[in-house]
Formats: sequence, C-alpha cells, structure tokens
Amino acid sequence: MTRDRIQDLLIDVIGKATSFGLEALQRQDRDPTLTLDCWVTFESSTISTEHRLILQGWWILNTVYERTGGEQAVCGIAGRILRSPGPVGNDLVELMDAQIHRGADSTGFAVYGAPRDDGFVIRGMGFDKTSLDADMADFRDVLKAYDADFLEEPNFVTDDAPHYCLRAVISKPVDLARWLKDADRLAHRVEVQSCGRSLEIIKDVGGSLEVAEKHGVRDLIGSHGLGHARLATESSVLPNASHPFWARPFPDVAIVHNGQITDYFTWRDRLERQGYRFLTENDSELIAVWVSDQMRRGLSMNDALRKSISSIDGVFTYMIATESGIGFAKDRFAMKPLVVVQEDHQLAAATEEQAVRRINADEVDVINYDGPSLTALWPVGNQAMAA
Repeated sequence: MTRDRIQDLLIDVIGKATSFGLEALQRQDRDPTLTLDCWVTFESSTISTEHRLILQGWWILNTVYERTGGEQAVCGIAGRILRSPGPVGNDLVELMDAQIHRGADSTGFAVYGAPRDDGFVIRGMGFDKTSLDADMADFRDVLKAYDADFLEEPNFVTDDAPHYCLRAVISKPVDLARWLKDADRLAHRVEVQSCGRSLEIIKDVGGSLEVAEKHGVRDLIGSHGLGHARLATESSVLPNASHPFWARPFPDVAIVHNGQITDYFTWRDRLERQGYRFLTENDSELIAVWVSDQMRRGLSMNDALRKSISSIDGVFTYMIATESGIGFAKDRFAMKPLVVVQEDHQLAAATEEQAVRRINADEVDVINYDGPSLTALWPVGNQAMAA
C-alpha cells in the first residue's frame, strides 16, 4: 500500500469521525512543523481512542518519511532460538544486517548464554572514557556496600567515541534491587544496561556489522536472543538509547520493540510511583518493566502479554525474552509486521521475511503473524514458559 493510499484512507476514516481530525490531518500534511502543536490538541480532544490511534499511525508515518527521505521502513526486530547452545550471536547479526535498511542509527543484541551458578553478569556503558578508572572505583564501592565485588576484572570496549562499554561478573549483592538503586546514582557516569545469570545486552550506535565487529557479537554462544535495528523517531540517537532494553530491576528480562506507545507518560508515572526507575525516555524500556511487573503480581507470561494489548495504548509489536524463551505481542491494529520460521525445535523471527530466510538456507514455511491482538510463547529446548 502506497503512502498516498494510506493518507486517503486515513483522511476518509478520520474525516467521518471528526471534522477537527480532518482539518488537523490536512494541516499536518501541508506543514510537518505543526506536528507537536497538532498532537497536543489530538491528545486533549474528544475523538475516539480508535481514531486517535489511526491518526497517530499517520503521524508516525509522516515522521518516518521526513527522517528517511521517503522510505516507509522504521526499526527492525529479530528473535532467535537454537535447539542447543550454539552461535546465536552470529545468527542475530545476520538477522539484523538483513534489516539494516530499517534503521542504522543504532543496533543492539540480547544474548542468553549458559546460566551462571553464582553471581551475575552485568553489561554497561560509561559516558566519559577519560573517567573510566574513577567510575570503576566508585562502582566497586557501591558493590562492596552490599557485600559484593567483581568476581573477574571488568572488560572494556573503547574506540574514538567518548563512551565506553563494559562487561563484568559480580558476586550477588545482599539485596539486588537496593544495590541497583544505589548504583543508578552513578548512572550519569556509568549505566548498568543488563544484569542476569544468563542475559547480556550489547548495543551501540551504528549498523549491525559495525556493532558486531566492535563488540565481538558473532563469537557469543547461547541458546537464544533478540536483536534490534533502530531508526530514532521519538528519542535521541545515543548509544544508551539503543535497544534492547533490560527490564530494570528484574534479572534476565530483555525486550525489543517496533512501534510507539501513546500513553507512555501515563504508565511511566504509575510505575515510577511504585518505585521503578527509567534511565531513558524510550517507550520500549517501559514495556519491559510493565510486563515484568504484571508477572511479579502473579500473572503468567502469556496473560501479561494478552493484558498488554488491551492496557497499553499504541501501535506495537514486541518480543520479550527470559531465560526460558521468548514471548511476543501485537497490538489491536496489526500495523507492525512479524514473520516466524519454527522448525526442528528452532525459531527465527524478524520484521521481514527476507531476514529469516537468510539464516534458513533450505526452503522453509514462513508464518506471518499478520492479524490483530496476537500473542505467542516460544520456549527454549525442553523448558516451559509459564503460559
């Protein structure tokens, strides 16, 4: 469907719903600089939720056209499950390289390796490599305040950019949530981006091949993982604004997301009142915490995924991973695609079919999750995900 055809359909639908919507949409088409003023009015208007979401779809589309010079693609996501631990990092790199045209502002990977028997693996980022030694000294002091320490000396990745990335193995703090809260006081200097017995999140600015080369992603061995290629339409192009996001402070939970949450600030305020902290203004970070909080309250993963469709306002397709596997949810309007190949206890999922075919050399059946309000759970090996 062409952009002009989408515009015609939206004008027809919204024009029938409200004359204001039609007028505002036409103004937006003539002058993209009116986006913010129009959207504030949309949010406070009395048009129905359904038509507001459709109108927002146009707003997103117009923003993407402005950013890409006429390309419709925006962000790409991927998931991979192997029947047994293997080169999952390499597969994720290929899945994301096949979708680089969907966004090369930044790329990220969440890889689930062999679970540790003791301690946690943390991945993080510091924002001034000239202060690396001081950052680590203060970070270690916070660990020791909770009877923990580095089990191995941290590894660092640097280049010409001012930021640095780190991997460290730490012993278990006596209170993980409280330790993280105190560690986050250093987040303006050094930010914890994942924590788990299995999960490691690697993300940076640049395309898939560039990020993979810098961080050695192809060499990572694991059972499953997620990938994301980002075109920033809502927040900054910064290395720490990249996907995937960790569901802070829940160990071993990560998310990738394609879409936009329209009631982001409403849900963020509610979750912050419960004590959760967000380090970016990226709506994907919010979904990860929202789903994890629902599970903390007693819902199964499947129930939490289903509830997100009716509770969170927006257009989205997301995949959320735990040590046990990957879950997926798609909004009521089915605007964001996902295709899956699932054979012989393995899974490849991506925004585009050509991506999953890149890592499946033989002819395979491709499942197109094209309908509204869809969810699925894909467990790893013989593990069971709480359905």
